[in-house]
Amino acid sequence: MLTSISGKSCIVTGGSKGIGKGISKVFAAQGAKVMVAARSEKEAMATVEEIRRDGGTADMVLCDVSDWDQVQHMTEYTAKTFGGIDILCANAGIFPQVKMVDMSADDWDNVMDINLKSSFLCVKACIPHFEKSSSGRVVITSSITGPVTGFPGWAHYGASKAGQLGFIRTAAMELARYNTTINAVMPGNIMTEGLADLGQDYLDAMASSIPLKRLGSADDIANAALFFASDEAAYITGQSIVVDGGQILPESLDAIAEI
Repeated sequence: MLTSISGKSCIVTGGSKGIGKGISKVFAAQGAKVMVAARSEKEAMATVEEIRRDGGTADMVLCDVSDWDQVQHMTEYTAKTFGGIDILCANAGIFPQVKMVDMSADDWDNVMDINLKSSFLCVKACIPHFEKSSSGRVVITSSITGPVTGFPGWAHYGASKAGQLGFIRTAAMELARYNTTINAVMPGNIMTEGLADLGQDYLDAMASSIPLKRLGSADDIANAALFFASDEAAYITGQSIVVDGGQILPESLDAIAEI
């Protein structure tokens, strides 16, 4: 089951830490050739070396995913290194917390560029490679924040994540001619370096509001992405899946207290 990505070429943007690192490692463990795309050379190389120590195949490329020229370089380097591009995991994203009263236009644009515009740029850059091989898989890392829930300080983040889901609906139709699917994973609260920076009180409060009473792991998201990237998911496109431990289900704190 889900062994069909073995030998395939995969780009993971934001692949050096957090959810992206989890995706990179899980895909490599299943035999994919993983290109870790990130802005930090040190972090990207650390992830590549970890994958290689575990017997996987990986390389890295520096890329600001909001910059078209750098995205083109990323795809061209991957195709040259691995012989093509089969899978794109558009995972890179930021989530600076700032309330609207203090948010500048530049704050808004920066989040939109890195989270939303990059999804379009990365998919666009991969299209010639999907067309050449007559197949492809795209997995977008969205979020429950924006499409389903909201949280003060993340108006720009929520809008970017909801925008990704709007993007994949039309992208699914346009990519179909290349026998390529595009789907999204919507994480809840996942234990990553970025989330840890929000403090233990935040982590404890969030865990207590989740029916499974724990935060998710990067592997939880990576495994959902793995399914979307597999041959087993070949007839699924333009869809999304929530991976949140049941976080969005309770209608009130009283419902949590009844568990």
